[in-house]
Amino acid sequence: MTQPAIGSFPPEVARKLKTYVYRLIDPRNGETFYVGRGNGNRVFSHIRDEANLEGDDLDNKIKRIREIRLAGFEVAHVIHRHGMDEKTASVVEAALIDAYPGLTNIAGGAGSSDFGAMHALEIISRYSAPPAVFRNKALLINVNRSAAETSLYEATRYAWKLKKSKAEQSEVVLATRQGLIVGAFTPLRWLAATAENFPGREPVPGRYGFEGIDAPHEVKERYIGKRVPDSYRRPGAANPIKYTW
Repeated sequence: MTQPAIGSFPPEVARKLKTYVYRLIDPRNGETFYVGRGNGNRVFSHIRDEANLEGDDLDNKIKRIREIRLAGFEVAHVIHRHGMDEKTASVVEAALIDAYPGLTNIAGGAGSSDFGAMHALEIISRYSAPPAVFRNKALLINVNRSAAETSLYEATRYAWKLKKSKAEQSEVVLATRQGLIVGAFTPLRWLAATAENFPGREPVPGRYGFEGIDAPHEVKERYIGKRVPDSYRRPGAANPIKYTW
């Protein structure tokens, strides 16, 4: 027998849940397509959003929910872990986001750039690598989520929320992935992230990218394979941009 759709928790149930981590599941294939955390009736809020949004406001999560409902099904809501405080829930949420590739989440979990899923060899490389000693004005860009989708240069150069005048002071742009420096580029000029400046790329208002070349061999030798010093990494920080000066 088909279970009726649930749109909210009884008040006494919501109080006992405290902060929880949840998954939204597509009943057509059993696929988890979104992971989140919250309290009260947060888990059901996405269904309400779907009914009220249209056009450019539709992100991939809302589009998926709409597809499910148009097919005659209801999204499955699973409370993955409950009874937590906010800090613990944040860690559990981040671990689940790492565990389910292809989610519609726009942002990664808290701390995923530092403590997210890694192969055992990546763990060894990261923690055994010597820390970088910055002899240049280096702009560090975390490319965790985009490096696998395109070339390292393309992932590093576009499109970032930063102060152009400060970025223009940088002598080298270093691509980092989970705390390790993996690429080095010499920026030649910084430009607004528009289709005119970057043909073939989606414009991103208020952001910038750079045109550049591979850094000189001696600069690559100095930085690539080195670990970002702890003083430049704050666990849980969401900003992918860091300056060394």
